[in-house]
Amino acid sequence: QVQLVESGGGSVQAGGSLRLSCVASRDTYNNYCMGWFRQAPGKSREAVAARLTSGGVTYYAASVKGRFNVSQDNAKTTVYLEMNSLQPEDTAMYFCAAGTGCNPRWWSSEMRYPIWGQGTQVTVSS
Repeated sequence: QVQLVESGGGSVQAGGSLRLSCVASRDTYNNYCMGWFRQAPGKSREAVAARLTSGGVTYYAASVKGRFNVSQDNAKTTVYLEMNSLQPEDTAMYFCAAGTGCNPRWWSSEMRYPIWGQGTQVTVSS
């Protein structure tokens, strides 16, 4: 059973915006921390943001804070990553993940997220 499905990636010019969606199964959405990660070619995967859907606490990487925003739609069991002021360095494959990482110490550790989506590509041109 597929538990996480991302969508919304695409190609934009620098300064543009995109909104990624991550649809989760009801059980996953209700019981896990939902994280967003990205991986650029030749680089290791890095955490972008994470949100505890039951409480709303959200964490952001310093590189995206103030530009990216995580929101949620409980009825649709969907978590969104709204990305504004995109820059070429934001180009990457973006993944949604679910796990137990929503605390200040562990939110960015991918080891805390055992459930992953297939990813969606974001390309930002200068």
